[in-house]
Amino acid sequence: MKHYPDNVSANFLRLRNSLISATGKAIGDYNMIEDGDTVLVCMSGGKDSHAMLMLLLALQERAPVDFKLIAMNLDQKQPNFPEDVLPTYLEKLGVEYRIVEADTYSIVKEKIPEGKTTCSLCSRLRRGIIYSTAKALGANKIALGHHRDDIVQTLFLNMFFGSKLKAMPPKLSTNRGEFMVIRPLAYCAEKDIAAYARGMEFPIIPCDLCGSQENLQRQKIKDMLNAWEREQPGRINNIFRAITNVEPSHLADTDLYDFKGLTSASLEDEDPLFGDIAKEDQPALAMASQDGTRIEFRRPENRMSAATES
Repeated sequence: MKHYPDNVSANFLRLRNSLISATGKAIGDYNMIEDGDTVLVCMSGGKDSHAMLMLLLALQERAPVDFKLIAMNLDQKQPNFPEDVLPTYLEKLGVEYRIVEADTYSIVKEKIPEGKTTCSLCSRLRRGIIYSTAKALGANKIALGHHRDDIVQTLFLNMFFGSKLKAMPPKLSTNRGEFMVIRPLAYCAEKDIAAYARGMEFPIIPCDLCGSQENLQRQKIKDMLNAWEREQPGRINNIFRAITNVEPSHLADTDLYDFKGLTSASLEDEDPLFGDIAKEDQPALAMASQDGTRIEFRRPENRMSAATES
């Protein structure tokens, strides 16, 4: 099956292949999908979940393992929700799917005062419904459409407002261990997904319940990160790479690293301020003399000689 429109540009095909490659690498790096898995693909109707489904379909055809995909959309009974859009699209696509109806909208509106953030309650309600649906369908994996930028934004939200160094993991076991939550788009940049979605002409359904609230802290974090990215392209990716390359001995969590019992450091734990100097066979400056309250460092003579001869 060809998973893209006719008459697309060469640039679009390169972008598509890049996203397929990034998604496949994330799945492989974290062992997200295995032979015999049934994956419940959560479809909100937004660009990210549309892209996730299409990329998983493309990978399903070429993967060395056999797995099943079931698309799921949660109809939360929001006013003016276009109920026919996703079923029509998924029918045309030939994908197995379920439309799950649950009036979370009225519960959120009843419990949350006007103008307050609805995300926390809404996400808890959705999570329970998704888990129940996965169990009923025999799915052991639940795929969510969070991408690299979502993960980085969550890192800053937790730092700024929760005093915790915590993001969204690419793979997470549920509390009871019944399901594995996976994020196949963990290596994909939002701007690339947006360009891909435009080229694919997905039938996008906007979220009027929470996504349009301009006062959300997540939006402020997103704006901050995007401003950084404009100032220095590649910064978001560097931040994401940082959370995959953690050095506990250079943080301050006493539960994660035994600072109290620390008496000597291994080479990899050496403070970089001194580590680069310590690794050199001949330092740039060496202690030359001690005189009362004064200690003097000078360039070693043999280095000075070498510099003169050259």
